[in-house]
Amino acid sequence: MKIIKIGIASQKDIRARILAIAKGDLKPKAGDPKIWFTSMRSLAQVLSDENRALLHVIRASKPVSISELAELTGRKQGNLSRTLKTMSNYGLVKMLQEAKALRPVACGDRYEITLH
Repeated sequence: MKIIKIGIASQKDIRARILAIAKGDLKPKAGDPKIWFTSMRSLAQVLSDENRALLHVIRASKPVSISELAELTGRKQGNLSRTLKTMSNYGLVKMLQEAKALRPVACGDRYEITLH
């Protein structure tokens, strides 16, 4: 079971952390969050009930394309593509190019949220 660690902090704190890491002043620990959001609201938009259900379908069904995932979920392919792109940008989903299609793969099974 892969756990994705998510942190929530202000934009200022996230930026300071990134700069400290880049300068070598801060070495991230193995257990530190890899994904950051600036608010619970932004996290809730990305990991809404509907999107968590989508991740479950991806993990359980292992669709070979976005088209197949659209059929499995009843969601329109255009909206689904945008959702998957957002989730991919946050590192929650990987989009693998296989043959002529993009295959969505969920990156984790569980999520842990840390407030900073």
